[in-house]
Amino acid sequence: MTELISQKLKDLPAKPGVYIMYSESNQILYVGKARLLKNRVRQYFGTPNGKTEKVLIMVSKIHHFDYLITHNEIEALVLENNLIKKHKPPYNILLKDDKNYPFIKINLKDKFPKVEIVRKLKKDGSRYFGPYMQGISAKEILEMIHSAFKLRTCSINMDKVPARHRACLNHHIERCVAPCMGDVKREDYMEIIMEVVNFLQGNDKSIEKLIKDKMHTAVIKEDFELAIYYRERLKCLEKLVRKQVTALPNDRDMDIFAIASDGINTVVAIFIVRGGKLLGGDKEVINTLSIDDATALENYILGYYGDNVPVSAEIVTNIQLENSGILEEYLSELKTGKVNITCPQQSVRKQLADMAENNAKDYLSKCKDAVRREHDMTIGAISQLQDKLGLKRMPIRMECYDISHVSGTDKVSSMVVFTNGSPDKKMYRKFKIKTVEGNDDFACMKETFSRRLAHINDEDMSFGLRPDLVVIDGGKGQLKYALEAMLDAGVDLPIIALAEREDEIYIPNQSEPIVLSKNSQALKVLQRLRDEAHRFAISFHRGLRDKRQTNSELLKIEGVGTSTVKKLFEQFKTINTIKSASISELQQISGISEKVAKNIYDFYHSVVD
Repeated sequence: MTELISQKLKDLPAKPGVYIMYSESNQILYVGKARLLKNRVRQYFGTPNGKTEKVLIMVSKIHHFDYLITHNEIEALVLENNLIKKHKPPYNILLKDDKNYPFIKINLKDKFPKVEIVRKLKKDGSRYFGPYMQGISAKEILEMIHSAFKLRTCSINMDKVPARHRACLNHHIERCVAPCMGDVKREDYMEIIMEVVNFLQGNDKSIEKLIKDKMHTAVIKEDFELAIYYRERLKCLEKLVRKQVTALPNDRDMDIFAIASDGINTVVAIFIVRGGKLLGGDKEVINTLSIDDATALENYILGYYGDNVPVSAEIVTNIQLENSGILEEYLSELKTGKVNITCPQQSVRKQLADMAENNAKDYLSKCKDAVRREHDMTIGAISQLQDKLGLKRMPIRMECYDISHVSGTDKVSSMVVFTNGSPDKKMYRKFKIKTVEGNDDFACMKETFSRRLAHINDEDMSFGLRPDLVVIDGGKGQLKYALEAMLDAGVDLPIIALAEREDEIYIPNQSEPIVLSKNSQALKVLQRLRDEAHRFAISFHRGLRDKRQTNSELLKIEGVGTSTVKKLFEQFKTINTIKSASISELQQISGISEKVAKNIYDFYHSVVD
């Protein structure tokens, strides 16, 4: 323990607040909250007895700490959450960005709403049902809904239906009431929608009767293929019905969280109950330096809820949370409704908490080796990289740049970001090369890096963050031009180049490359970063090339110009969707007449003898 830390420990106040642990280079390693700063922070620097291996490793890297006093624990909770999201410290719980679970969405404000699957929630007044996790398929539920209820699936603007519009196949096979044809009033259509809402809230009887009736009708008509289709939907419904939680009313929603730890590794399991049914669950290994499991679970729950996961009215945990009242107050404000957090000792809630805990323990026992490998490949790898390259700061944020083109055409470049040794895809950026003529990778690299550095102080969520290490895909030449870009911009950043052939590392002002062991985790994380930048650049290049070729194809059609091509892609997104669009769907686009729509349709559907 340094003298600086010893002195500061004496000055800690007995007040709520947030503490921040720093490395020698003033890099944030960990952020925590405390009801009493004096008691909590001292726990880290006391005797090692009872501390996990991860805590001891982190404490060994702490050079100094700071703290911020708050008025109350709620403020400390919010401040801690905001600081973690902003700085992404390597030893805090960081939830994976790909945890976008599917929801079923119904926008009741639409004239004739449709039922669809989404992975991002918006504050648009729509009803969202879910999330649907492992064990329950949102696609199966959506298919079940459409098999029972005659709802539209199209994206037609019901306020701008073309005069000569024709009903689609779904209407002819009696799977849609065709509101586009004016065959149904909105009030009658909304009655069907409310039946769907009723089903999604937990009432299965109505939909079960509808599907059974359709199956029996198909059998009478000897349409056995259709009868089998409805039978499969009933099996799916039966599987959902079996998920009914005994002794819970069918309007009950709750989230169940359970934590299991062996002192080194920690797993959290989640169960989701909606409308009295278990809609699946998930398990996740978490990176935590919390002093105890209760604090770790509190931090996990705090980070779990956000833009893409609405707060449930009832939260059940397998252990008692020290700050459950504070967490309730914060989540109630987030939900704009009352939230209850309980650690039950009996009843069905206790059974659910035990089941979640057993899942967490089982996953923990089976994934110890995988967890160790994950740690070695991420936090362990960037810590090793800091030592091997002699970096002042741990490379928590690494940026890698690559160029892609074919013989100087459709030149593009990529900026890929790894945070704490893992891909941070929200931070990726891509560039179209603007100033370089012909095939000149060096000049392309200089342009790319110059443009990135021009935004180093922007408010852009990625460009505005300074990297702890810049990696250039290439050798001495690419590094030289990147250094020129830094000199021109007046910016100084740690930078290296990774040559692809021998994986040699070139650093500024050093003629001989650094060669790391092929088994080194430090080298492997650089390889993964470089390969991801390569993949991202190639994907962007291919997309531009394909779009250029596709645009050329569309421009061959009489009456189609560049503005029409742009409108087609804005509406239909892909060339395959454009090809399969009907004349009436094409006509919905502003500026496309019936004649032009027919030309487009005929171009892709004309039969050659």
